[in-house]
Amino acid sequence: MHDAWPSLDFADWRETCATLHLWSQVVGKVRLLQSPWVNHSWHVPLYVTPRGLGTSMIPHGVRAFAIGFDFIDHRLVVETSDGGVRSLPLRPQSVADFYAAVMAALAELGVPVRIHTTPNEIPDAIPFEQDRVHAAYDPAAATRFWRALVQVARVFTVFRARFIGKCSPVHFFWGSFDLAVTRFSGREAPPHPGGMPNLPDEVAREAYSHEVTSVGFWPGNADNPDPIFYSYAYPTPDGFAEARVEPGSAAWLPDLGEFVLPYEAVRTSADPDGTLLAFAESTHAAAAELADWDHAVLRDETNRLGAWWHTRRTN
Repeated sequence: MHDAWPSLDFADWRETCATLHLWSQVVGKVRLLQSPWVNHSWHVPLYVTPRGLGTSMIPHGVRAFAIGFDFIDHRLVVETSDGGVRSLPLRPQSVADFYAAVMAALAELGVPVRIHTTPNEIPDAIPFEQDRVHAAYDPAAATRFWRALVQVARVFTVFRARFIGKCSPVHFFWGSFDLAVTRFSGREAPPHPGGMPNLPDEVAREAYSHEVTSVGFWPGNADNPDPIFYSYAYPTPDGFAEARVEPGSAAWLPDLGEFVLPYEAVRTSADPDGTLLAFAESTHAAAAELADWDHAVLRDETNRLGAWWHTRRTN
């Protein structure tokens, strides 16, 4: 079981993580620019794939293309709807060189794109074309990270299926470099205060225009190197910090205003899936109860159709 959930010691891949974060922003900004705006920025993220992280289809006039990180063969693949393909090696290289290679590949395939080159949600950000500071790539570390994302996305997909109200896809936000899924009550929320580095306040306010609970996975950074699962509600209901949640190793962080659970506690548990689902379900239930969400309308307690389908496809 532990082999399926790989160890993620941030010290072993901190430089690769920082570089990969910025590479993902290059690719993500291409999707952002070319896609129609979807509520809560759902046109922005990447998705976990059987080989890495990908954009899904991106429109470009009457054509379309997609970009995917392949963390098995360690390449970036750009494919167009008329059969064009470019494959770029993932290797130690600066953000500036990666950015130039991606832009060149898009131009060669006849789908040129111009993006805003300042990274988002990163303080003291260096424009992509100027960044020769971040240039690390450890293939084994990138593969371990992706393998962890596969496991987390798999469990988050089960969690998402248990809710019949409005719910986000399970998606990877390249700005904050985390995998998340968000449930909505359907009620409007007070304006978000914003204040995120290199992210317009208008974007944050639209993202949190309605009440939510959200659970996610974050691999850590130089300031906070422990990979964690997190869960929060916006707005935070009174009493949420004192709620009893599962498992016992989960803790409330007042500076962040969210519950966190160490990735290692999930990875090394006897039942990683059950441990993570308990964290997601218990934190959501606590927030929803305190905020008086309509459980009868929003939660499918039995998931009867899902149970029927599971029986059909396994018998």
